[in-house]
Amino acid sequence: MRIPPEAAENHPVQFQGSRLARGLLRIMGWRVLFAGLPRLQGVAIVYPHTSNWDFIIGILAKWSIGIPAHFWGKASLFQVPFFGRWLRWVGGLPIDRSGPRGAVGQMVDTYDMHTRQGRLLWLGLAPEGTRKRTPGWRSGFYQLALGADVPLGIVRLDWGRREVRFMEFLTLSGDEAADYAQLNALFEGVSGYHPEKACPILAWRPGRD
Repeated sequence: MRIPPEAAENHPVQFQGSRLARGLLRIMGWRVLFAGLPRLQGVAIVYPHTSNWDFIIGILAKWSIGIPAHFWGKASLFQVPFFGRWLRWVGGLPIDRSGPRGAVGQMVDTYDMHTRQGRLLWLGLAPEGTRKRTPGWRSGFYQLALGADVPLGIVRLDWGRREVRFMEFLTLSGDEAADYAQLNALFEGVSGYHPEKACPILAWRPGRD
C-alpha cells in the first residue's frame, strides 16, 4: 500500500509488514488500511467484536502491518498447554486482576516505563470485552489511555466492507460524554460479523475493570 507523504509525516512510526499475511487477506477478500502510528506508545480499540473470526482477521491484519502489538486475554487461557505459549507468541498478555492496582493500574506503570525508555508499546483491546451483546463498552480501555496519556487508535473491523481500517487516532479529553460522541462518529457505519451482537458505543461499568 502506498503511504501518502502527509500521512507518513503525521504517523512517523512505520513497519515492514508480511506479504504473506497481506496475500492471505486478499484471497479472503479483505484489505487493510494503515499509514503508520503517531507515537511509539498507544492503545488501539478494535470494534465491533462479535465472532471468533474477528481474532483470525485481526491477527492477519496485525502481521500484514508488521506492528508488534499486544492484547489482553484471560489468565486461564495462558495456562492451557501449547495454546498458552502460542497466545504469548502472537502478542497475548494475561490479565492479572488480583494486584492492588488492578490490570489497568499495572499497565499504566508499564506504559510509563516504556515511554521513559523510548520503547514501542501498543495494546489492542476490544472495548466490549465479550462477543455477546451488552449495554455498552467497558471502561478499561478509556482509563488506560487516559491514565497513560497515550493516543487512542481507532480500528474499524468492518465485515460489511471486508476492511480493517486503522487510520484515525483520538486524544482523550477526560470529558467522557464528548469523547464517546467522537468515538460514535469514528465508528459510524461499521458492521460486525454478527451485526445484532454489536454493543452500543456507550460507557458501561458492570463491575471492576
